[in-house]
Amino acid sequence: MGLDLRWPIGLMFSLIGALLVVYGLMTNSSQEIYARSLGLNINLYWGILLLVFGGAMLTMAWRGSRKAVADSATNARKP
Repeated sequence: MGLDLRWPIGLMFSLIGALLVVYGLMTNSSQEIYARSLGLNINLYWGILLLVFGGAMLTMAWRGSRKAVADSATNARKP
C-alpha cells in the first residue's frame, strides 16, 4: 500500500492557508496594502479557501485510509 497523495496535498494547502489567514488577520487594519484589491483583505479570503480545500483533502485521505483498513480486515477473514 502506497502513500495516498491526498495527505501531502492536504497538508501543503492547509499550511499555506493557515499562513495566509494569520497574515491577513495581522494586516487587516492596513488600508494601503489592500488598496489595489479594492479594499478587500484578499490574503484572508484566499487563506480561508485554501484551509477549506486542505481540510477536505485531509478528510478524504483519512476516510480513504479507514476504508482501506476495514477492507483489508474483511478480506483477511475470508477463506
